Amino acid sequence: MSSPQAVTSRSRFASSSIGRGVDSFFHISDRGSTLGREVRGGLVTFFTMAYIVVLNPLIIGTVKDGTGQYVGGGTDPTASIAKVAVATALVAGVITILMGLVANFPLALATGLGLNAFLAFSVATKMTWADAMGLVVLEGIIILLLVLTGFRRAVFEAVPRQLKIAISVGIGLFIAFIGVIDAGFVRRPEAPTGPPVELGVGGNLRGWPVLVFVVGLILIVSLYARKVKGAILIGILTATVLAIVVEAIVGVGGRTAENPGGWGLSVPSLPDNWFSRPDLDLLGEFTLFGSFSQVGAVSAILLIFTLMLADFFDTMGTMTAIGAEANLLDEQGNPPNAQRILIVDSVAAAAGGAASVSSNTSYIESASGVGEGARTGLASVITGICFLLSMVFAPLVTLVPYEAATPALVLVGFLMMAQVKGIDFDDLEVAIPAFLTIILMPFTYSISAGIGAGFVSYVLLKVVRGKARQVHPLMWVVAALFVVYFAIGPLGDWLT
Repeated sequence: MSSPQAVTSRSRFASSSIGRGVDSFFHISDRGSTLGREVRGGLVTFFTMAYIVVLNPLIIGTVKDGTGQYVGGGTDPTASIAKVAVATALVAGVITILMGLVANFPLALATGLGLNAFLAFSVATKMTWADAMGLVVLEGIIILLLVLTGFRRAVFEAVPRQLKIAISVGIGLFIAFIGVIDAGFVRRPEAPTGPPVELGVGGNLRGWPVLVFVVGLILIVSLYARKVKGAILIGILTATVLAIVVEAIVGVGGRTAENPGGWGLSVPSLPDNWFSRPDLDLLGEFTLFGSFSQVGAVSAILLIFTLMLADFFDTMGTMTAIGAEANLLDEQGNPPNAQRILIVDSVAAAAGGAASVSSNTSYIESASGVGEGARTGLASVITGICFLLSMVFAPLVTLVPYEAATPALVLVGFLMMAQVKGIDFDDLEVAIPAFLTIILMPFTYSISAGIGAGFVSYVLLKVVRGKARQVHPLMWVVAALFVVYFAIGPLGDWLT
């Protein structure tokens, strides 16, 4: 319970000229929020997605390119990992702050998972890292042009409202699935003939980290049910403290084949050094058209198309889901300042390539901050500032393990799932595409795959039932593009 002095202090700030200016700029009161909620929401979003500062270097910084060099040059992955961590935090911080200030939307951005792995294992191995990052810059520039011409927003507005709801619900299931997978609560079994996923290890929950996840989830759900302010943030911080204590007493260690009950990504222990000096050598390490001479024009164009389509529709789904969770969508299911959101997201893609950390994109983990009460871009500014601070306080970021942060994703997944009641399941022309959208996002571990299946099946069913004229022209275009996207493998082999 807040003390009278604390309440008075907050009231004085809110009534001060600075407080009124912040409220007016971000429309905090107009959206039914408060300064405290925005700050808490920004912090929760950061803690929920801070893992990318640790994980992206392990993907981008540990793969050799076609010449046998690590990103940034050299044959020492340790140096590359440190540089990628700093650049990852820098771009995420700057772009997320830009999203808050320009678009006034509670959406955070960072290096896109999946895209970074595709870039590392399928692109960089065929050329130099500088050439690969040049492709990302080109992809971002193309998407920006599509936004500025109005095409990207026109596509977004052409999507039927109930399909937009299905996208939000599908992302809810996807984000909850990410949570239980990252925590080790659900895993891929070791036996190749078994089911694709199972409970814990061999069908049983095992290890102290899973216990930390369960305790964190129970705490967050209980506090949220009791309508405690800061429930998600309290849960994450409490679970982190518990994880540090458990590691100090038991010495669990990291998760390996020999130690399946270990921590998923980072081992939560107090660091020897609390600060680190940022190394910005990776900034500007890209060649715009070098890939064309390395792999040929056709292959380079197909790679750009693959990157572009994933970025194009991931953000569309994410901003719809965040807007729905924050109750910010209009009657057509569009968020406020949609054009500005898309512009910042497009710049983020190019910025990620220019900084050698892969395309930056909108993060669905932003929903955790919205679940904490965030409704404006101030939350994004807070998240961005935290990312910038993590460049110096990088050792502290590793204090929050997967198992402490992911309970928030499970709760947010539940909140987003509640929107399913807005879909008319008696109308097969919408119900089947919505169903495919919802299930394929977690099943394929891809937002774009779910959206693509929904769009293609929507157009197909309209044609089958003799209602082709009801399909918006842009939906025809997008459905055709997704057919190409799904067939990109054999198409690329045929063309090359």
